Amino acid sequence: MSDATTPRPPASAEDVERAWNDTKLAQVLYHDWEAQTYDDKWSISFDERCVSYARDRFAAAAGTGGWPYERALEIGAGTGFFSLNLRQAGVLDDVTVTDISPGMVEAARRNARGLGFEIAGEVADAERLPFDDETFDVVVGHAVIHHLPDVEQAFREMLRVLRPGGRVVICGEPTKYGDKIARALSRATWWTATRATRLPGLRGSWARPQEELDESSRAAALESVVDLHTFDPGALTALVTRAGFTHVRSVTEELTAAWFGWPVRTFEHAVNPDRLGWGWAMFAYKSWLRLSAADRVLAKVVPGELFYNVSVTAVRPS
Repeated sequence: MSDATTPRPPASAEDVERAWNDTKLAQVLYHDWEAQTYDDKWSISFDERCVSYARDRFAAAAGTGGWPYERALEIGAGTGFFSLNLRQAGVLDDVTVTDISPGMVEAARRNARGLGFEIAGEVADAERLPFDDETFDVVVGHAVIHHLPDVEQAFREMLRVLRPGGRVVICGEPTKYGDKIARALSRATWWTATRATRLPGLRGSWARPQEELDESSRAAALESVVDLHTFDPGALTALVTRAGFTHVRSVTEELTAAWFGWPVRTFEHAVNPDRLGWGWAMFAYKSWLRLSAADRVLAKVVPGELFYNVSVTAVRPS
């Protein structure tokens, strides 16, 4: 069981060099480092905004039947964004979180305490889960399987720890084409914003300190090591079926919302955060909501492979 850990300092050039040849080490280094600031970086909260987001993503993939699931496991939980918000939404009851990063497990448990409840937490590799067979009613994850070297083995482990008839729900994974577009937009935004804020008249108030930009650059280097996969929805469905699941279904979301959201997030990290207040946050959030609504209409005519997010759900045979 995870306990308090000492925050890891920013990854050094030596850390990054060693991690190039050891993806599991890279996952721990990167996510331990990110644990202290991850919620701010990704605008994670545990209020109605993120409760609604988590609930809607789960429902879009797996429907609303069976709520609440009594015993739930989250793999690659990070700071607990998905499972803690699903618990608040009434989708999950008893929650256990796992992550390969001790810092992330402790952050998730700390967030749960802040919400007024306790969760179990284990430092664990998703490819070798430390639980008995048929332990959980549901296994969930969000933006996690693209970090795993052997995705099919991880799904076999999820199958093993699920009770017969139990469900897996993995949301928020990058698609092959959606990820290419998002990363291209992010790189262009970073280049433009970091240069514009160095101009006379902007440098003093809008520029982020160079040492913080350097840390972000080191993070980007590690992201190229820890982000291992993008997914084709059909191929992901076939993989989950090979792992032994039935009733496998994938859905895709976020087209124009991703084209807007990734540059916005990149811009927020490229400039002085003190210049961006509540008004900016609400503009970004409400714009994302409007574009997400438009994307649901576009989904009727646009191929799913072009959307940014893919989610998959399946059932362990009875």
